[in-house]
Amino acid sequence: MFTKIRHLLNQFFSKSRKINNEPLNKVSLIVIILIDIFILINVFTGLNDISSWYISPSQAYPCYSEWKNYRTQTIKDKDFEILKLSFPYDNRLQPSQEQIYQQSEVGHLGKVDVTCLKYAAYKDNINNSENQQILKSIDQKQVKISTLKQSNSNIRAQYDSTLLEKIAGQAREQSINQVNTEKAKQKLEQNNHNISNLEEEVLNLRNKLISKSESISFLSFLKNENTFGAVEKAYQQASFWYPTIQLGFQSLFLLPLILIALLVHKFTQQREYGLISLISWHLLVIFCIPLILKIFEFLQIGAIFRFIFNIIRALFGGLVFLISYVYILIIPLIGFGIIKFFQKIVFNTKVQAVNRVQKSRCVKCAKKIRHSDTYCPHCGYHQYTECLNCQSYTYKYLSYCKHCGYLQDTSHL
Repeated sequence: MFTKIRHLLNQFFSKSRKINNEPLNKVSLIVIILIDIFILINVFTGLNDISSWYISPSQAYPCYSEWKNYRTQTIKDKDFEILKLSFPYDNRLQPSQEQIYQQSEVGHLGKVDVTCLKYAAYKDNINNSENQQILKSIDQKQVKISTLKQSNSNIRAQYDSTLLEKIAGQAREQSINQVNTEKAKQKLEQNNHNISNLEEEVLNLRNKLISKSESISFLSFLKNENTFGAVEKAYQQASFWYPTIQLGFQSLFLLPLILIALLVHKFTQQREYGLISLISWHLLVIFCIPLILKIFEFLQIGAIFRFIFNIIRALFGGLVFLISYVYILIIPLIGFGIIKFFQKIVFNTKVQAVNRVQKSRCVKCAKKIRHSDTYCPHCGYHQYTECLNCQSYTYKYLSYCKHCGYLQDTSHL
């Protein structure tokens, strides 16, 4: 097993730095590496672009996060806070919330959820001039309240200092504070009274905004269990399949490149176009690297991962760390299966030898040779082995002797 792996690695590095079995010079090797880096960067850029081509769950269900936050909040004024989110823009200058949601469809495959568009329409109804004025008044009063509270804080600090000066017997004209204790107390009472009035006015304005017909309709829509349940289910389903969809589009981007590079490499090897063969080999490797990385990324976040995660959570509750053990067991098995598949089917030495013998090519390097050549003039590989029956020379890796037809033991080759 390790001998085969070492042999494959030697072949890989040999093909990556040789032209017609001759080593590349240093300048050529540097140029090849720079080309590899440039192409690899562009491949990952293309993968990133195509992976975002299909609309993401957050774009398809833009109302879900706000909706979920509202339903999980326990604060007293959560109705007002969710209504306040309907005023993030000036509707005279910018598009409506519904149009903003619909812009997510531009340049993407897929559609924004109809329920979220309805959610946006409710928000647009709330964002009218009268309600904007109410919110503006609330904000102005909140600023005044904050200013008065800050003033009280400063007065209290000065009051404590003045009181200490008075206890110490310091003369009033020598004090560093602007107000005496009597005026400070009076000012605090006045500010507290104003704060109380402003807070009551703010509460009335909030209640007024909440009691508006468009606000009542919006809040009723938010509290509809069936509607929210449908959005949540659709969002979770979209999140479940989105990594798989991304991998599909990324594969759609990479597989034609891999196929073209492979065909060009095979063709140039047969025609002995050394430089083109080398470049196509590098391209083939470069195109395969991102695909392998994306497959492993999918295994970590895709449908398979979520399926295993759900099973472990159902069986073992909070012991989700067990998924790491499962992956430690499964990934090597998958890797072993892939290696065996490529060894037995894709890069099967016996199958390759049959095709090369039929085309009068070296059974190892696939270069063109004559029928009378015992050794390959390109790589020096011995083409024949002794027949177990008649001891005549017959082709390596082929199942039967070309002289007597005796079945050969090719397992040791």
